[in-house]
Amino acid sequence: MRSVSDDDARRAAWRMAARIGFYALTCLIAVFFALPLLWLVTAPFDASPTYAVEVPEATLENFAEINANPYAWGSMLNSILLSAGTALFVVVGAALAAYALSRVRMPGRDALLYVLLLLSSVVTGTAAMVPLFLLVSELGDGVHPSLGIDSRFAVMLVMAGGLLPAGIFMLKDFVDTVPKSYEESARVFGASPLRILKDIVAPLIAPGLATIAVWTVVNVWGNFLVPFILLRDPEKQPAAVLMRTLYTEAGQPNLALLSTFSLLYSLPVIAMYLYVSRKYGFRFHGGIKS
Repeated sequence: MRSVSDDDARRAAWRMAARIGFYALTCLIAVFFALPLLWLVTAPFDASPTYAVEVPEATLENFAEINANPYAWGSMLNSILLSAGTALFVVVGAALAAYALSRVRMPGRDALLYVLLLLSSVVTGTAAMVPLFLLVSELGDGVHPSLGIDSRFAVMLVMAGGLLPAGIFMLKDFVDTVPKSYEESARVFGASPLRILKDIVAPLIAPGLATIAVWTVVNVWGNFLVPFILLRDPEKQPAAVLMRTLYTEAGQPNLALLSTFSLLYSLPVIAMYLYVSRKYGFRFHGGIKS
């Protein structure tokens, strides 16, 4: 009997030690990721910030300097326009393609979807920039200036083209979970496929559409390379490109201005995330079962 009770005590002690170790490790990981965020929150209010997290020497001068920058708020507006426009293209295009791929039976459908996803992952933005630059230049010269260099619309199309395959892949799973019986009555009364998608399918896959929209905005919001190469006018460049001007000629960052602008730059995305998360939630799979 003694050995049984001793074994139980040892197992309980080991479980307690394992639990304490797990929580200690979790706290260390949380601190590791929290320190940069804490620095980002405190450094903008410091007169002379360093790379260390410390009590700031309180000042609002950094915000005044950013406000005096003639391109700061314009670049934020450009980021909003590029993100919203690209998200609109991706959400609408992904919804149409995902609905068609889900409802229309055709040979090689799944293979086509995986090939598009694979190509969008293998051919990265850096490797594709030279052909994309040449393509956009020729479209602007031969078709219309709105499709050429220094056009926000062209930048939206380029970034939407890179994000669409993954968006279609994710959204198709949501459409697959919508029972076809929901659409039959509308089809009997003569509703077109577009009307069915708009009035029946889209409300049911709203969490998926919201997830795709936020995912697109986040990708575009932090994209530096595409707008930097395709937009020459400083007044059209987004905030991600403007950040390069917050470095000295020697390549050293101006920590006061860089941290301040980074804080302002992150607030719209955080607000969007909180709103969408509260209203729709985030899921990467469908939630309706027949």
